[in-house]
Amino acid sequence: MRFVVSGAAGFIGSHLCDRLIGEGHEVVALDNFLTGSRRNIAHLLGHARFCFREQDVTQPFSVDGAVDGVLHLASPASPKDYLEHPIETLDAGSLGTRNLLELARRHGARFLLASTSECYGDPLEHPQSETYWGHVNPVGPRSCYDESKRFAEALTMAYHRVFGLRTTIARIFNTYGPRMQLDDGRVVPAFIEQALRGGPLVVYGDGSQTRSFCYISDMVEGLYRLLFSDERYPVNLGNPRELTILEFARYVCQVAGIPERIEYAPLPEDDPKRRQPDIAKARRVLGWEPVVSLEEGLRRTLEHFRAQRADADER
Repeated sequence: MRFVVSGAAGFIGSHLCDRLIGEGHEVVALDNFLTGSRRNIAHLLGHARFCFREQDVTQPFSVDGAVDGVLHLASPASPKDYLEHPIETLDAGSLGTRNLLELARRHGARFLLASTSECYGDPLEHPQSETYWGHVNPVGPRSCYDESKRFAEALTMAYHRVFGLRTTIARIFNTYGPRMQLDDGRVVPAFIEQALRGGPLVVYGDGSQTRSFCYISDMVEGLYRLLFSDERYPVNLGNPRELTILEFARYVCQVAGIPERIEYAPLPEDDPKRRQPDIAKARRVLGWEPVVSLEEGLRRTLEHFRAQRADADER
């Protein structure tokens, strides 16, 4: 099959391209490099079934030839990036989603939207299931990301209802692994970067806020299964193992083999206090659940970034 992937040079997008190519499909990859990296797709350039095109999906565009599926992952995803690019983030969720839905409609293709657990905001329900409508501040500093994804979900469902488009929506919870940007501001790369420097690790607030971390290979497996499913309403994809940020910092120190040194900083505005996916629906409709342990995932991720630093030092 032939797939168009937006945000293909991003963290999750590039791994998803790998999976599609590995399964024998053809990929037309789109990215404008606002937050993506050429390094993430360098190994695919020149592959017979991989075609890269530098494209801002918020601008009108077309794709020649057959298109069997459209996967929309283009958006700044870390607080550092979307706070720096709030308008571009809102455009990716609105104009970008509309353009990619239109592409899917013109070609009679299936469509996958990469949405987010941030649709739940600072949740009052725990763990968060797909039936929960969320608790989002629509005018707060994080709203550019939260509301862009909530709008994207609404637009996707409208295209399904009006045009009968085969749509799928993934609500992605915290994901980590190789190809993250160490300076992107999210907790996993921040802790790993600090650990590689020997610490200390900086914890915001008192560290009692919780997150649930899913390794990239598990996330890609979930996305791939969802892409070919008949489920039209949102599906949570994430690891239900919940940790406080302080507990997670201690795990990183342990896996990195450094002394446990923690520093504290003020908690950012509207930072969610708890985050844990209810994945009962993913288990039921996709037969999916994470299999990579936190310890193994962190080990793989640390090895990747250690090797990357060593390579940079040699240059």
